[in-house]
Amino acid sequence: MTIFIVIVLTVSSLGLIATVLMQSGKSAGLSGSIAGAGEQFFGKAAKGMEGLFSKLSMVFAVLFLLSSLGLTVFMK
Repeated sequence: MTIFIVIVLTVSSLGLIATVLMQSGKSAGLSGSIAGAGEQFFGKAAKGMEGLFSKLSMVFAVLFLLSSLGLTVFMK
C-alpha cells in the first residue's frame, strides 16, 4: 500500500509541476496579480488550454495533498 501511495505522490507532484509551468502568466507585477485574482473571482472564465491546465493543476494538487496525508498515516 505504501508503494502505491508513493507512486501516486510522485506522479501527482510531476503532474503539478508540469501543469503549473505550462500555464501562461495572467499579468506582471503585484498590481497585475491583484487584478488577475479579481477577474478570476468575478467570473472571467478561462478558455481553451488555460482552463484545462487550471483544472488539471487543481486535480494534481488535491491528489498530492491526499497522497501525502495518506503516506503520513501509513508510515506511523
